[in-house]
Amino acid sequence: MNLANIITSFRILLIPVFLFVYFKDPANNFLYSIIIFLIAGISDLLDGYVARKQNLVTTFGTIMDPLADKLMLLTVLISYTITGIIPKWIIILVLIKEAAMGIGAIIVYRWGIVNPANSLGKIATFSFHVSVVLLLFNETLGTYMLVFSTALGFLAGLSYIKTTSDKKNEIHSN
Repeated sequence: MNLANIITSFRILLIPVFLFVYFKDPANNFLYSIIIFLIAGISDLLDGYVARKQNLVTTFGTIMDPLADKLMLLTVLISYTITGIIPKWIIILVLIKEAAMGIGAIIVYRWGIVNPANSLGKIATFSFHVSVVLLLFNETLGTYMLVFSTALGFLAGLSYIKTTSDKKNEIHSN
């Protein structure tokens, strides 16, 4: 396991840390939970940088990096929905999109296609991070930003569908 993959694994280990800290005392630990979420986001940037800089791009990283992002994001959004910080309909939309993407990823992986993260997906992930931080300062603005981020996530999903379709057509034409 290389350094980039270790950092990705670290992000996954932050999920139970987030849950423990946040649910220990949600009202008083909201800031700490956001800090943990931001550490996960910074480590996401770091593992991508390390993987590219040191030529450590692996199938494990290509699959687990976005999965770690999604698991952390879903953990945060579900936790904040449970405690009433964000509306339920936002997490429902995000869960529908992520479930469709997950099922699609399994299908295309069986076809031998692994799609790395694209720029729109990265922008959507960054947008979700900004949204969560905004919740700390202004719940209404943070919620509007979550709606925007969710829309970006759907656009990223459509982009992945197109990329997969193009790759599948390329495979079948050869």
